[in-house]
Amino acid sequence: MATPKKTAAGTWRMQIEVGGVRDSNTLPTKREIQEWAARRSIELKAAASGRAGELRSLQDVLQRYALEVSPDKKGWQKEAIRLKAYQGKAHVLPLKKAITDLTEADLIAWRDDRLKKASRGAVLRDITLLGSVLEHARREWKYISSNPMRDVSRPQEPDHRERLITWRETKQVLRKLGHKPTRQAGNVRSVSQAVALCYLVALSTGMRAGELAGLTWDRVYPDYVRLRVADTKTSTARDVPLSRRARAYIARMRGWDDERVFGVATGSLDALFRKARVRAGLSGFTFHDSRHTAATMIAGRMRSQHLPAQQAVLDLCKIFGWKRIDQALVYFNPAASDIASRLG
Repeated sequence: MATPKKTAAGTWRMQIEVGGVRDSNTLPTKREIQEWAARRSIELKAAASGRAGELRSLQDVLQRYALEVSPDKKGWQKEAIRLKAYQGKAHVLPLKKAITDLTEADLIAWRDDRLKKASRGAVLRDITLLGSVLEHARREWKYISSNPMRDVSRPQEPDHRERLITWRETKQVLRKLGHKPTRQAGNVRSVSQAVALCYLVALSTGMRAGELAGLTWDRVYPDYVRLRVADTKTSTARDVPLSRRARAYIARMRGWDDERVFGVATGSLDALFRKARVRAGLSGFTFHDSRHTAATMIAGRMRSQHLPAQQAVLDLCKIFGWKRIDQALVYFNPAASDIASRLG
């Protein structure tokens, strides 16, 4: 084994080579660098023989993924929380088991236990993320030769939400947020009023809470706003057209925040909206349901302009950033009576 060398900074450096593969490290003490070299030599020998996974537990793999892979992803904070939760008491994953010994039966037992404690949607997200971790361990780290999650059946997709926010509910929430009617309109004077205008723009455009919270003044144009790749859920930039009403709402935000239009973080936006809804004595809908409501309202206005059906659908997809036309079916939720009136 190579000899550790003391650096000018007082630390210890060591370089090793196993099977033609070199590695080096620098640590504060001679003992630490020697222990690292011994441990790393074992790992390199195992990797050379195709047995690297035998030295890694499932917990090791989860921690490495959280440290090396997740930070490069959009929305990595939520993924980091989920990866940490896998190691909590709510999960029955065999964390100490070598990754090479993890079986399909282990994952099926974990899935069935999760279904007793969480919704189908949450379990599907759990399965997707854990499957990605195991696939990365197979392809990039060569810990396993096959992904045991591949043959684990997934729960049925949850039913899509079809909750529309009524105008009566909207008025009650706006009242609790301190929103001023048009005849009393002026620039906003409180965070709650900013949330109210943000919600009204959401109803007018279908933009998500995160997209609205991240919107800056330099991306507001006379009749549309531009969403950057970093701000959209689909990682695709898009221009969102503004109706006359939406432009008026945004104009009232002038002077509130020099950089961001609404000057409120996504978490605060959701929390303040939820508190106003509770104070209004209402329940059963979230800020995101404004997107469903907006899709239905905008589609109705397009119909009233006598647009060809195909053009209306394509315009709706463009506004909402949908890449497939069938996504319109998820968010466009007209009442049966509305459809009946169109049938004549």
